[in-house]
Amino acid sequence: MPPRRFPASLIFSLCLALGISLLRADPRTIVFNQPVSSQTWTLRQINPALPSDWTGYDYLVLEFRASSSQRFELALQSGGRIVSKRIHPFPGVWVRASVPLRFYRQGLGNAVDLAATVNQPRNSYWINIETGGRDPLTSVSAISFTMRYPVGSPTLEIRSVTLSKTDPGDAVLGGKPLIDQFGQYTHAEWPGKAHSVSDLKTAWTAEAVALAHAGTLPDRDQYGGFASTRAKATGFFRVQQIDGVWWFIDPAGHYFYSVGVNGMRPVSATHVNGREDYFASLPPILSATDPLLGPGPGASPSAAPSHGASPTPPVRMVSYYTANLEKRFGPHYLAPWASLTSQRLAAWGINTVNSNFLNNALGADGRKCPYVTGLRGLQTPPLVMGLPDVYSATFQQQVGKTVEKQVAPLKDDPWLIGYTFGNEPPWPGRESQFVDFVLQGPPTGMQQRFKAALAQGDTPDIRRNLVLAAFKRYLDVVGAALKQYDPNHLNMGIRFGGTPPDYVVQLTKGFDVYTLNKYRYEPPPGLIANVHKLTGLPILIGEFHIGVPDRGMAPGLVQAMNQEERGLAYSYYVEHAAAHPEVIGTHWFEWIDEPVTGRADGENYNIGWVDVTDQPYPALVKAAQATNTRLLAIHLGATPPTTRTPKTSDIGTPADASQLGMPAIQ
Repeated sequence: MPPRRFPASLIFSLCLALGISLLRADPRTIVFNQPVSSQTWTLRQINPALPSDWTGYDYLVLEFRASSSQRFELALQSGGRIVSKRIHPFPGVWVRASVPLRFYRQGLGNAVDLAATVNQPRNSYWINIETGGRDPLTSVSAISFTMRYPVGSPTLEIRSVTLSKTDPGDAVLGGKPLIDQFGQYTHAEWPGKAHSVSDLKTAWTAEAVALAHAGTLPDRDQYGGFASTRAKATGFFRVQQIDGVWWFIDPAGHYFYSVGVNGMRPVSATHVNGREDYFASLPPILSATDPLLGPGPGASPSAAPSHGASPTPPVRMVSYYTANLEKRFGPHYLAPWASLTSQRLAAWGINTVNSNFLNNALGADGRKCPYVTGLRGLQTPPLVMGLPDVYSATFQQQVGKTVEKQVAPLKDDPWLIGYTFGNEPPWPGRESQFVDFVLQGPPTGMQQRFKAALAQGDTPDIRRNLVLAAFKRYLDVVGAALKQYDPNHLNMGIRFGGTPPDYVVQLTKGFDVYTLNKYRYEPPPGLIANVHKLTGLPILIGEFHIGVPDRGMAPGLVQAMNQEERGLAYSYYVEHAAAHPEVIGTHWFEWIDEPVTGRADGENYNIGWVDVTDQPYPALVKAAQATNTRLLAIHLGATPPTTRTPKTSDIGTPADASQLGMPAIQ
């Protein structure tokens, strides 16, 4: 009697029930060696047991090994549509990635800002869900993997692709620990990597000696303004258009072009829940109430995303950067860290920090730096896409009390440039969904207002106008409170991400400065011109950066081929921004590399001025010093910006960063 053969679908179902992976003895390997490299396999080719109707399955489970930390797109072909999301892997190790299919089926959720909306943490990778569409996944025919402008012909090996109704969990399947005692990735080497405390002390001493002889850039006053220029001094920062060119004017009355850095804090936190064996050793667990944890980008567990993928509380966070500062300076590291950081900023030509933490932690030498700070506590629950209930009976009173309390100790500080009070609202262009979230939420004044209006008619225009009116009220109430309690400093409003529609931009005319976050190789000239036309305001670039797929970290929203090219990319962006007479500064995000194992939302970008061991990136520093010396002449129109475009990869460079497969909203 011939042996009995079981249908492949039955074998697959039994494997799922038993928790068995269908491993291939010979993993499929993709080599990404074209400007846009893509590999597509039908379901039959990759796993004959996979059904085409994925209804009832909630996870796509892959076992793969990526040679690079560069992002790749994981796409599903279903019903003639292609839906894709971006996977950010740990390089050099086999992992099990349990990819929630809700990210492919559902639209974006209700979160406080863009990053919390689109970044989703997982334990063995992280995923960006912003673009790529959605589909019910009822007729899946193929899976594809794409990488845009790869660096060094990276590979992706895949040995298992299955479906699961329950979450089998993400896992690193070998090569642990991933993180050494200093917070560095174990499966990579690079110049300056620390292998001992002695290595670190040697590097730290060499930098301290160099800084002692560095001084500051020429033609700078105590605030970092251009000492050779002259305007009216008021004792505080202000803005002025002079001969068609916008400037900050510093308290001493000198032209000031803001060259800034965000996230200026002695902490870079990552969670260890359920992955303690990823780390060779753990620094002390940070208390949830530790002032180092907040407010700061991605640092606090409260920054968890909206899709429920965050670690189960209580979240245990550690900061290797902080532990390394203690190795450098001892337990009382704040004052010497602040003094060193201020020395670095002056030597590198950076004259602004987007935080008041550095100023509050100044050392005995009294070094200071102009700063922008964000108002906190205005976005009180219940929130809808970051907007509070502006029609609450107590909203205006609460805003007044919150603003008064926060600005009281700052209103006479000449080093403070101004205040922001919102970051990258995720609702522009999604107003109808915003209204749905309000209607589905708890009873609020906003819900009552919306229901009354929609009872008279429900159209996209009506919904949009309801959201715009609510947002305008938020801007007006906060702006009035700022003017009342601190007339000395600038209202820098909302730090907008992406490209808000004109009908949103027009609402910001009451600001003193329009702040936009724009991740490209240069600020788009058409965008700059349009914002200035709509508002008449000077423009501050509130965030930009360029990163590298290096040291186990992802490259950031805009990619350079290597660290040398990252420095050149800095020069290209900053100089081309300064060539616009409407632009009055550029602020880099952020000071420290993000943790290899990700901040609270999973993001793990190689975008720091300093690494986790508190060592600067020499190529970035060198480029900044050269560029920041040229800014006065460039902004006056006397000197053109550099024409040397940065290299994205070793096989080509896109015309625009959006071609990298980066998030479109940025």
